[in-house]
Amino acid sequence: MTQNSEFKRRNRDPLPEGMIEGRNALSEALRAGRPIDKIYVASGETNRSLSHLISQAKQAGAVVVQTERAKLDLMSPTGAHQGVIASVAAHGYATLDDIFARAEEQGQAPLIVLCDELSDPHNLGAIIRSAECAGAHGVIIPKRRSVGLTAVVSKTSAGALEYMPVVRVSNMTQVIRQLKERGVWVLGTAADGNTTLYKADLRGPAAIVIGNEGEGMSRLVREHCDYLVSIPMRGQISSLNASAAAAILLYEAVRQRSTD
Repeated sequence: MTQNSEFKRRNRDPLPEGMIEGRNALSEALRAGRPIDKIYVASGETNRSLSHLISQAKQAGAVVVQTERAKLDLMSPTGAHQGVIASVAAHGYATLDDIFARAEEQGQAPLIVLCDELSDPHNLGAIIRSAECAGAHGVIIPKRRSVGLTAVVSKTSAGALEYMPVVRVSNMTQVIRQLKERGVWVLGTAADGNTTLYKADLRGPAAIVIGNEGEGMSRLVREHCDYLVSIPMRGQISSLNASAAAAILLYEAVRQRSTD
């Protein structure tokens, strides 16, 4: 090792909170039952022990992302990642049954928020915070193309993550079908919605779908909604931030349910 590379190795930043690297560290984290959000693995790695580790992580619900080794080198503060870096979830994930059990315990019709491919952790954290304050029973996010329960999400939620069940699913359209089978009406939010917010019925079992920051809901999710709800806009800008839209719909649900 050259003097210059040794200097760089010793002067790397410490590992960010919520990240672990190296095979032994990941193995021990899985053994301890720590919730793993995402694993970045060097592309082309075929080592048997690493393959076994990845299989364990997948069984635990982690998302595995094939990543160029050069990118892993940039992500790694220690320079000794052994081909794997993992993002540890700030909180464990719940199940769909947990959400319904929560609503049943409180004697209320389920109120759920579905976040369709949100990429900004600040938005997800703010939505979890609003959902908890509004008395919602759970939040659902997809495994792919979505931010998970990172440290930033936890911080932005201002403690709400400790109380709000968050479910991570492989297929959003499939979970929408499951919700419908359990009597939940699914409302998508869209600027061209065929029902205005104040005419939407949020008193019964309801799931509110919030699309991603750039393109809104994905096509399949949109098609599986029972109906689309629009928020009245009076200014020059035609759309709201995802977390602001979620808060508005959640508190319309609070208003309607408080009159029962």
